Amino acid sequence: MRITKFGHSCLLVEEDEARILIDPGSWTSAQNGLKNLDVILITHEHNDHCDLASIQALLAGNPGVVILTNSGVKKKLAAAGIAGQILEDGASTQVKGVKILACGRDHAVIYETIPPVANTGYLIAERFFAPGDTVTAIPPQPVEILALPVVAPWTKLAECLDYARKIKPQVCFPVHDGMAKEGAFDKHPQNILPGFGIEVVIPQPGVPMDFQPF
Repeated sequence: MRITKFGHSCLLVEEDEARILIDPGSWTSAQNGLKNLDVILITHEHNDHCDLASIQALLAGNPGVVILTNSGVKKKLAAAGIAGQILEDGASTQVKGVKILACGRDHAVIYETIPPVANTGYLIAERFFAPGDTVTAIPPQPVEILALPVVAPWTKLAECLDYARKIKPQVCFPVHDGMAKEGAFDKHPQNILPGFGIEVVIPQPGVPMDFQPF
C-alpha cells in the first residue's frame, strides 16, 4: 500500500490498481491536479475535509470518479450540484477488488453550542484506517496503519495518543495538523507510542510512503 499525504487530512491511497483520495479539504490544493482517481472518500462536511472548489477541480480532471461519503456530506454536495453516494457506518463496498468499510457515526464534540455533524471513518483494504474527526471510532477488526489526528479544537494530544493505543496499529502517522506549525505535534507521538509497540512515521507533503504487509 502506498499513501501520500498532501496536507492536513488529505491522503491519496494506492492499493493494487485502486486510487482512493480521502478528504480533499481547503487547507491544501496540492491534490487538485491528481488524475486517474477511482474514488473520493469524504469523512465529514467541514471545509478542511470537504472543499467544494477542490472537489470540482478533481471531478473535472477525473471523469467517472465516484464520491463515497455520509448523508451530511451528500446534502452539502447536492446543494452544489455534485453527486455523491452514501457509505455509512457498517456498510462496505469494493473498488477494483479493494474493500472499503465505513466505521463511525459522529464528529467529536467541539462545544455544546456547536451543532454536531456526521463523521464516517474508512478502513481500506482491511489495513488502513482514516477516522476523520474522531478519537473514539474503533474499527471492528485489527488495523495495521492508522492516520492519527494530532491537533484539533475538539481534542487534546493525550486523547489522540490514547486513541492510538486503543486501536493498536502496527504503524501510524500524524494527520489533522494543518493548523499547527509543521512538526509541532510530532515529538510526543514519536517519543511515546513506540513504547507501546506502535511505530510512528512522519510524512512529507506529497512524498509517497510505502507500507509492506506486516
